[in-house]
Amino acid sequence: MTTALIYDANCLQHETGHHPEKPARFSVILEALKNDAVLWPQLARLTPREAGDEDIVRCHSEQLIEQIRRLCECGIPYIDLDTVISKQSFAVARRAAGAVIAGVDQVFTGEAQNAFALVRPPGHHAMPSRAMGFCLFNNAAIGARYAQAVYGAERVLIIDWDVHHGNGTQDIFYSDPTVFYFSMHQYPYYPGTGSASERGQGRGDGTTLNIPLREATSARDHRQAFSDALQAIEAKFPPDLIIISAGFDSRRGDPLGGLLLEDVDFREMTKEVMGMAERHAQARVVSVLEGGYNLDTLGETVRTHIAALLS
Repeated sequence: MTTALIYDANCLQHETGHHPEKPARFSVILEALKNDAVLWPQLARLTPREAGDEDIVRCHSEQLIEQIRRLCECGIPYIDLDTVISKQSFAVARRAAGAVIAGVDQVFTGEAQNAFALVRPPGHHAMPSRAMGFCLFNNAAIGARYAQAVYGAERVLIIDWDVHHGNGTQDIFYSDPTVFYFSMHQYPYYPGTGSASERGQGRGDGTTLNIPLREATSARDHRQAFSDALQAIEAKFPPDLIIISAGFDSRRGDPLGGLLLEDVDFREMTKEVMGMAERHAQARVVSVLEGGYNLDTLGETVRTHIAALLS
């Protein structure tokens, strides 16, 4: 059993210019992984296919797919003030979603114990009918729905430790009791959602858990809240798949965040998630890159996370 690393250098063609979500994010992560002479040979390295429309429409409207396709084909440079696109962005975003699908395939067929999708653009702000916050399609959500449709997953847990609240993921599953969405994030902060009172609705009441954190919350308090939340979730919602929306902008020093986690904290959180997966989900964990914008630290932080997945 191993860890699958799923990536495609074509993601560099999602050109964003002078923007925090830039191609260099991918490059520094891949360089850090390749420079680890012990870790790199142990990874099962895979190239994803593009997600098809049938995969995307489980989470997004056909109108959104067509809007993004049309804007990219026409060379329109923005979807909104935050979300930059280029001609290749539609194809790149489909491949990012496809990377999570490939990770789901790997863990359900037993080819790998867990997987990391090294992708851009990120996904957790993408809503059913709206791309926003650097995100075009919601990669984690598409992966969760694929696991349900293809492998019959009954209880999918999405853990989001990005510094920003994943409003898109929450919205997609807000009334769904089969997908539990758990987010820890800086609050109040972009996009303005994610208060503790947002717990789901209808049949999904209680399967959304938000833990908003003040700026400069200590890493110790952050980690304790994370551990306590995992214990509470495990007691009521033992998952058969865990997807991590792995945003590393919650690390100390990120230019778009104000939280204080260090690399060691991501390592320990990863191990806690793996422990839950081993108890309930036959060790199935699929992690997907979300944010993380400090190019001086991002590579090593992600390397630490993947090394923990491989341990």
